[in-house]
Amino acid sequence: MLEEFPSCASCARPLPICICDRLPPSPLPSPVEVCILQHPQEEDLILGTAGILTRSLERTSVRVGLSWPSPEAAVGHSIDRKRWAVLFTTAPLRRALEGKEPGSVVILGRKGRPRPPDAPLLEGIIVLDGSWSQAKSLWWRNGWMLKLNQIGILPREPSIYGRLRREPRREWVSTLEAVADVLPALGGEKYESTRAELRRIMRTMCQRARDAIKALI
Repeated sequence: MLEEFPSCASCARPLPICICDRLPPSPLPSPVEVCILQHPQEEDLILGTAGILTRSLERTSVRVGLSWPSPEAAVGHSIDRKRWAVLFTTAPLRRALEGKEPGSVVILGRKGRPRPPDAPLLEGIIVLDGSWSQAKSLWWRNGWMLKLNQIGILPREPSIYGRLRREPRREWVSTLEAVADVLPALGGEKYESTRAELRRIMRTMCQRARDAIKALI
């Protein structure tokens, strides 16, 4: 339905839901580098959030594809593998998050094993972007992900999408919402403002989408 509108030359979204006027004047601070691996068949680009992150959050990039030979190839530069994690809800993470409060963030070591308490702070996260099945495909196609740390969350709140895009489970939120929840857990309270600003931009996009759909009905 929203495809009927002309697109913004900058963000490529339909003009009624363009959020270019809501982007921060300079990139928001982040405690880690964020590399988003996007499935090439990701269809929800109109309401997708990866583009908001790359235009709003410092040290954030998107790589489109199905597989990469190494994390270095995926990220685009050399990394300290002990200080990078994959943001994806694996079975070990689901078990580790059972019974925890909303907003909880858990980091496991390679292959889902407990991470030593003296492990170094993370420098970056790899985020899988697409539908649940697409994200799972990216996980299984890139075996090196098992050799990195794993990070999972129990979102603080239900997804901002609401009825615009239903998620099968409460803990499945957008890429932006997942990253926003992780940043304060990795960098401390000072990144709460980054989280709030990212969510504000997404809320604006979703509200404009609802208004545009309503106008068409």
